[in-house]
Amino acid sequence: MQVFIENEAGAREKKTFDERSLQHLKTAPISAAYPFAYGFVIGTVSGDGDAVDCFVLTSRPLAFGATVACKPIGLLEQIEDGETDHKVIAVPEGEPEAIAPQQEAALRAFAGAVFAHVPGKTMTVGRLLGRDAAENYLRRCRPDA
Repeated sequence: MQVFIENEAGAREKKTFDERSLQHLKTAPISAAYPFAYGFVIGTVSGDGDAVDCFVLTSRPLAFGATVACKPIGLLEQIEDGETDHKVIAVPEGEPEAIAPQQEAALRAFAGAVFAHVPGKTMTVGRLLGRDAAENYLRRCRPDA
């Protein structure tokens, strides 16, 4: 799968791109730094109408605007303001395919804090599921499926 990187690890602003043209649309402050590179899976549409969100676990820097070939290794269940907004967890091709406990903790902490500055925003983080769940979710989110 191809992941378009919208936000670099450590960024404290959320960049938003048009999911078809990949043009930058806006930048907004957030309440927590991204623990890992974050973007979306090209060619997908999730339950909220946007492309499937994706965290890319890697120690190498990934710049916003890059497209990276990745493998899905997990799915973090998440509900944002009552809508399903699950996050695929992926690694670049050829990198270790595991989610360490400290990586899971960082993802959960980020999800709970990222929109703390937005009054009334609700975020519920559920289970961390494995590769099969991530692949099934991605299949369901492909318009041609």
